[in-house]
Amino acid sequence: MTDWVKPITLSGQHVCLEPLSESHVKGLSEIGIGQDFWNFMLYGNMQTEADIRNWILDLLGRAEKGTDLPFAVIHLASGRVAGATRYLNILPKDRGLEVGGTWYGTEFQRTAVNTECKYLLLTHAFESLKCIRVQIKTDLRNVRSQKAIERIGAKKEGILRNHMILPDGRFRDSVFYSILDSEWPQVKKNLEEMLER
Repeated sequence: MTDWVKPITLSGQHVCLEPLSESHVKGLSEIGIGQDFWNFMLYGNMQTEADIRNWILDLLGRAEKGTDLPFAVIHLASGRVAGATRYLNILPKDRGLEVGGTWYGTEFQRTAVNTECKYLLLTHAFESLKCIRVQIKTDLRNVRSQKAIERIGAKKEGILRNHMILPDGRFRDSVFYSILDSEWPQVKKNLEEMLER
């Protein structure tokens, strides 16, 4: 694991982001198996607890190499696992990383959960790690995700066509967004206003 980005627990009013581990298999399986959102993601459809376990083991392997730092999202009011998110494409030399691989159980979507997760991850990235750029990408077909990213104030950089081949063989076009350190104060204000609503 790189010395720059280390496992950490990030806590807010609604959620706690704790380092992902195999102990989260059951909670993530309860909310993730068979969901439609996997169609937009790079891992294929998750149909069994074994699929979720293998996905977690893959992410933990990436964390060992220092390219990713995965989190389980814990909903504080219920104590339940609400989803997962992570830092990926970690570039210490360039002081940049990506926030992504994010998904939530349906009951936690369109709540303060995602807003606070982004707030915690971006605050840590810009204020503790001193990032100069954080990127976010999404599938071009995932209009809901694009609107959510734009709502916080990330800038659309463009579309990478045929960017990835998904497990089912489809070619994925990816929409890339970024936030620069100079833009963080306004994005932070946007997120704080959203959390107050």
